[in-house]
Amino acid sequence: MFLPVSRKELDERGIRQLDYIVVTGDAYVDHPTFGAAIISRVAEAMGAAVGIIAQPQGLEDIRRLGAPRRAFLVSGGNIDSMVAHYTTAKRLRSQDAYSPGGRRGLRPDRAVIAYSQLCRKAFPGTPVVLGGLEASLRRFAHYDYWDDRVRPSILLDSGADLLIYGMGELQTMELVRRLEAGEEIASLTDIRGTCVLIDPRDTPWGGVQCPDFEIVARDKASYAKAVCQQMNEQDPLRGKILLQRHGNRMLVQNPPMRCLTTEELDWVAELPYERAAHPMYPEGVPALQEVEFSLTHNRGCFGACNFCSIAFHQGRHIAVRSEESLLREAEGFLKNPRFKGFISDVGGPTANFRRPSCDHQEGGMCRLQQRRCLAPEPCSRLRADHSAYLSLLRRLRALPGVKKVFIRSGIRYDYLLADPDSAFFEELVEHHVSGQLRVAPEHCAAGVLDCMGKPHIGAYREFSRRYMEKTRQLGKEQYLVPYLMSSHPGSTLEEAVELALFLKAERLHPDQVQDFYPTPGTVSTCMYYTGLDPFTGKQVYVPRSKEEKAMQRALLQYYLPENRALVKKALILAKREDLIGTGPGCLIPPDPRTGPAPAQKGRCAARPPRSHLKERSHDQWHEQRGRGHKPKRKSP
Repeated sequence: MFLPVSRKELDERGIRQLDYIVVTGDAYVDHPTFGAAIISRVAEAMGAAVGIIAQPQGLEDIRRLGAPRRAFLVSGGNIDSMVAHYTTAKRLRSQDAYSPGGRRGLRPDRAVIAYSQLCRKAFPGTPVVLGGLEASLRRFAHYDYWDDRVRPSILLDSGADLLIYGMGELQTMELVRRLEAGEEIASLTDIRGTCVLIDPRDTPWGGVQCPDFEIVARDKASYAKAVCQQMNEQDPLRGKILLQRHGNRMLVQNPPMRCLTTEELDWVAELPYERAAHPMYPEGVPALQEVEFSLTHNRGCFGACNFCSIAFHQGRHIAVRSEESLLREAEGFLKNPRFKGFISDVGGPTANFRRPSCDHQEGGMCRLQQRRCLAPEPCSRLRADHSAYLSLLRRLRALPGVKKVFIRSGIRYDYLLADPDSAFFEELVEHHVSGQLRVAPEHCAAGVLDCMGKPHIGAYREFSRRYMEKTRQLGKEQYLVPYLMSSHPGSTLEEAVELALFLKAERLHPDQVQDFYPTPGTVSTCMYYTGLDPFTGKQVYVPRSKEEKAMQRALLQYYLPENRALVKKALILAKREDLIGTGPGCLIPPDPRTGPAPAQKGRCAARPPRSHLKERSHDQWHEQRGRGHKPKRKSP
């Protein structure tokens, strides 16, 4: 049974007043891949009466279920509302996959702030608790790409009482227990995995003080320092309290909440979800179609790519569900008339992580500033082992009624290559690819990959070779689809040309490419705003102008006739006119009206593509690019 969404449903169930009302920017989908569904079911399992207000349009909607006895729980939805609305170029998207029928415009910009203020206006004095991705990633002072400025903690802008960051089940359980015991919301200042604003005189001892909001808003070096401090303390085992003053208030981030145990994660996944969109949406919700018959077996990601928010939200420790729980969920699919025998995914943030990265994590993960598990090459302590994941996949394949089990979440091919046992790789290619396997090399230039926190391109080349060789042996028609990113901090036109040459050498024609999107809560966004690597303090080149971004994007699809003018301009600016011609190493042909310049005849075949050059280290890259190099355009 769905949770109540109307006064009529409250009356039918004999509920006079709800304990908690979950307000979400997504359509109401009662499925364990939707954060609002998880939190509402967890609170319900604690004995609370819970209702849902999905995508409210004003005060009338907020007042629909009356005032909750304990609190409003406010979330912007599964993704940041600004990302849901706008492309990287800040143009309005044509669809919103988390809204009924994919319609756009059903949630406001900065939904968490808007909803929190509506709750305050509708029912003054009722506690408001923030959660979900949008609130979690905006918990500190943060650069906002859409405003092009540093905004304060979302707690300050929203006027809420408490902010839950990360995966919030344990925090929600603690909140429900303590409010039910009669504690006031203002006294809940010590729950792990939460942030509060307090009087600076009540600041707890032993915290790490980040530069104040007023300082980071005007000084980019201080902003980078704050981001480094925040990333260093995001570990549930050794993370300290973080502090950041906002005027006459002190933002306190309590240490991260511990990870769920396997038993707890099983319990959360097997709460009585309807696993469907609410019937009030006859047109359905597009986002559900991708995950309705998928299985999430893990949480967390020790890959920690700089452009990804997972490390700052879910964390780097791996939590997993048991095989028995996942098998029960899969067996439930068989009872669904919409299930056709295909499990669309067995994954998570990274599909092939089902154990800790090493055996030395009892005291916490290494700080990203000091050491990474996989980049630029696997740590010597890494223990790559797919045996548990392979066991799960084999048992799922053996279920009667299951025709295929696919892996559509991203896999870390560098982690796969580090496993001395090739059994998982062989069965992956044979059984679990639905025509195309998606992987994410992102770039090929070593310096850009270092700025991304990604492995160097040699790992992709080796995996690609093995994958295609195994595919041919099996007589299958399967392909490798690489995700690529243009205009990431660190990428000049020179590196963009290098990536185009790599694509040509690999005979890759990507249908889609992604411009770097500076979203809140990532290291790469810090680089974009400050021009600094927060972990090293070194300056990083940042492509900012629309024209340069367009040229870098066009180079990834140099073969399209409509991109020819941009590619030609990029090659001229990069002093690579030798790549304009008819030779086998050239990217584009000469203009048929003018022909190639005489000085360029025959050069493109003689100069090897840069993707064939020896990979450079991070320090070599900085020296070759020139430390202290700044873009001509001023930083925002």
